Amino acid sequence: MASESKERKAREADVGVDHPGLDTPELISLAEFIQQTLPFNELAEEILYPIVGKILVQYHCQGDMFDAATPEKGLRILRSGAVELRDSDNKLLDRLGEGESFHIAGLNAGRGEVIATVIEDALFYFVPHDVYLQLRESDRDFDRYFSGQRNRRLRRAARYQPEPNTMMQEVSTVMSTRLLIVKPTDTVQHTAQVMTERRVSSAFVVENDLLLGIVTDRDLRVRFVAEGLPATLPVSEIMTPDIECVDGSTTIFATTLLMTQRRFHHLPVKIDGETKGIVTTSDLILAKQDDPVYMVQHISRQNDVQSIKELVSGMANLMVQWVNSGMRAQQVSQVLTAISDAITVRLIQLAEETFGPAPVPWCWTGFGSQARAEQLLGADQDNGLVISDGVRADQLPWFKDVANFVCDGLNEVGYVYCPGGIMATTDEWRQPLGVWQDTVRKWTRSPTPDAVMRVSIFFDIRCIYGDSRLAAQLQETMLDLTSRNSIFLAALAANALDSRPPLGIFRRFVVDRDGEHRSELDLKKRGILPVTEIVRLHALAHKIEAVNTDERLKALANGKHMTIATSRNLADALHFVQQMRIKHQCEQILRGEKVSNFLNPRDLPKMAKEQLRDAFTIIDEAQSSIRQTYRAGMG
Repeated sequence: MASESKERKAREADVGVDHPGLDTPELISLAEFIQQTLPFNELAEEILYPIVGKILVQYHCQGDMFDAATPEKGLRILRSGAVELRDSDNKLLDRLGEGESFHIAGLNAGRGEVIATVIEDALFYFVPHDVYLQLRESDRDFDRYFSGQRNRRLRRAARYQPEPNTMMQEVSTVMSTRLLIVKPTDTVQHTAQVMTERRVSSAFVVENDLLLGIVTDRDLRVRFVAEGLPATLPVSEIMTPDIECVDGSTTIFATTLLMTQRRFHHLPVKIDGETKGIVTTSDLILAKQDDPVYMVQHISRQNDVQSIKELVSGMANLMVQWVNSGMRAQQVSQVLTAISDAITVRLIQLAEETFGPAPVPWCWTGFGSQARAEQLLGADQDNGLVISDGVRADQLPWFKDVANFVCDGLNEVGYVYCPGGIMATTDEWRQPLGVWQDTVRKWTRSPTPDAVMRVSIFFDIRCIYGDSRLAAQLQETMLDLTSRNSIFLAALAANALDSRPPLGIFRRFVVDRDGEHRSELDLKKRGILPVTEIVRLHALAHKIEAVNTDERLKALANGKHMTIATSRNLADALHFVQQMRIKHQCEQILRGEKVSNFLNPRDLPKMAKEQLRDAFTIIDEAQSSIRQTYRAGMG
């Protein structure tokens, strides 16, 4: 990817630009790099050039560290590699890459809590402390930049205060209070039935308010099924009597230790001497709710919409933690999609408990970003129902009731209704398979630009719940009809070209001129969507079943429908823009602002601006290729 700095060098070489005081190619190269970094890019040449010869080149291996005790004082500018800044509690303050700088003594002025660690072998341009001070004294803006740098780092550190250790919380905070009580005279069969109905793995055996024992899934297996005992046997015959309890004020750590040592899987919890709950090994695992895997599991245990809403209410802050811990953009979107899927599935299960089982096979499908596993915060709903062709008219109300229940629940939890009505609550998107297939045939026969723009989202389809064969059959129809229809592909191509990357002449950013987002650009509309639409078009043209954009790119390269270089470049461009989008949203969350996709490029560091330009250039080149490849069908 050609950068603007390289273009500038070429132009300067053509006109013979002089570099007064720089008498070697090495010094000229060093000066040109420094001039592209903040805040050196604001320095006049008569200030910058005289000190270039005093800058040292240093190499440091991964693992090298700098702190307040580091004897060599000065400003370190990263020419290549990467560095992490952490505080004394090992909380991440910042990650620095090419073109960024730090002065460890300045960051530690008066306190000495910041440690810089090389996380990728690094080449530094080292500005000695006396030269650094000389520059700060000679330019007011340069001085202001570094005066505020330490405060910015410390403010960021304050935002990432260590969370209270989950293991030190009281066990009562994770116990289940939905206790199942049975009598000692109840049969084993009855006990097993009510445990199944309540979706619990244990029941308390109580008589006259006295806890006699507990019966668990393991008791049913080992003491009943394995022994071949009769179903009418009283449950008191297989229960575990004289069970040990734990007080609700006991820490999760101590409870975990007790259960591990005694090999308990269930432990009653008492508060003020009364049995108020039960804690299981699963509860202790799920206590770590900042882990996305455990959050997904915990969602499946909720029994109403409000409980799900409360569980995911802190998801925005969790995303900040995930990003701060080093999670990449594609991983964040996969996690957020997994959470969205889990919520949808649990709402459907609750709907089935309310309205009964489905009368015929069916499938709840996700469209768009959910189907691609590329969701972020603020996603709206894009879903539908595919029903077996054997459904009768009198059975259709069940599906409408379920659709209303689930979509209302999703909206309540935070996935707002689709403004365009692309939801299972809309009759048009809740149909038998055959009707869906006829609809797709109509789309491909009459691909007007407006119709294509509206329906392109349906070509990203994935089964979220139910009979996945129905979604697979619908996708097969889509691929078969689109791959051999050059006119429809041309219409899709025109749609993919509608959102151009925001680059103008000389690779200048094109931003909104007025309105709410004046001087900003839309990273989603102008960066993410063009890539997904380009890749979707190629995937449909070549009958590729993958829906995720990364998987589609790999399949296109493996099938030799796209060069490996083009596939990787598009993936890199997508990941960079998505990472910038996520980072921007995290900053908005920390400031207490509503997340958006709009960003002012002037707020970006110099190097990030260059990388964003490169990403947009790749997208622009891919769109040019689309125009050439599918122009025959464009008319």
